[in-house]
Amino acid sequence: MRRVYMDHNATTPVHPEVLEAMMPFFQDQFGNASSIHWAGREVKKYLEEAREKVAALLNASPEEVIFTGCGTESDNMAIKGVAFALRESGQHIITTQVEHHAVLHTCQFLEKIGYKVTYLPVDGDGLINLEELRRSITDETILITIMFANNETGTIFPVQEIGEIAREKGVIFHTDSVQAVGKLAIDLQRLPVDILSLSGHKLYTPKGIGAQYIRKGTKMASLIHGGAQEQNRRAGTENIPYIIGLGKASEIARRDFQKRRTHLTALRDRLHQGFIQRMPHLKLNGHATQRLPNTLNLSFSSIEGESLLLNLDLEGIAVSSGSACTSGSLEPSHVLLAMGIPHEIAQSAIRFSLGWNNTEEDVDYVLEVLPKIVQRLRDISPLYQKKVATLK
Repeated sequence: MRRVYMDHNATTPVHPEVLEAMMPFFQDQFGNASSIHWAGREVKKYLEEAREKVAALLNASPEEVIFTGCGTESDNMAIKGVAFALRESGQHIITTQVEHHAVLHTCQFLEKIGYKVTYLPVDGDGLINLEELRRSITDETILITIMFANNETGTIFPVQEIGEIAREKGVIFHTDSVQAVGKLAIDLQRLPVDILSLSGHKLYTPKGIGAQYIRKGTKMASLIHGGAQEQNRRAGTENIPYIIGLGKASEIARRDFQKRRTHLTALRDRLHQGFIQRMPHLKLNGHATQRLPNTLNLSFSSIEGESLLLNLDLEGIAVSSGSACTSGSLEPSHVLLAMGIPHEIAQSAIRFSLGWNNTEEDVDYVLEVLPKIVQRLRDISPLYQKKVATLK
């Protein structure tokens, strides 16, 4: 059976060059970067080179990059770190209703211990109203945390404008950029961002490595206490093989950026247009143009998304109905519901997220298989038959 993987927003395969770069650090170069002898010094050099590569991808200074265990840790580190450091200055945080649960659940935790959180609504495209953001800021506001691009719809937020509002009001701005890094051009010399979170396994590294950009002078409390690693920001012996992998992945993402972007956009549009030509009653979820080059989120009227997923899996096609972190839930996506999409339409949504190793042949296989599944499921759907009868 042919296998096609189109769930790269959930995780990515390890790039061969990344794996090759990591291998020596499991055996030959095994030292602790904090050790002052030769084994530690050798590893320390490579650790700092990896930091430089991550910084270069973001156009940031290496000393502003901290390595973490994953994107979720980076989000927690940013939100709790600012909240605890600035508690005496205020206890109000602003976010959106469509954030990843790494942000939403962290904010909900802070609410339980006395902080106030404003969850900004979004419009039908998944975007916030900037004036509403401005009006939400009070003298107690210490942090704005809004994602760079949505993991389910691919909608890109106006990070430049959000950052400018935050800077004007003297509020720290954190952006969860797990889905954006490597897919969008990010220049932290230009963007008014104070803290940025990223994850390696969305960038073709193994799972278990992330990073945090912290602009010089930004006040944050540490979450993990112990040694003086990572500029006293995050204690614990560094995960050297995975850090090397993230450095290499960042180098590749920078090197191949335009080629990947062009390739992914072409495949995404080929997939979308192919669906439109083959099936009626489709709905694009998210902004039509202001979205990630690799992400396509569609609702297939009158069909359960879970049924589509299972039938596609039987044909060797891996996609998702939303965030992998909530795949066990029977509830529709909180992102789509927040966008005002009706429950039954939200429940029929499928996310296709492409990667650099997907091909036109992969797309054509999905275009061959999916319309047949959709038609078969619609033929036994009372909701769809009622819809068709109404249109006649």
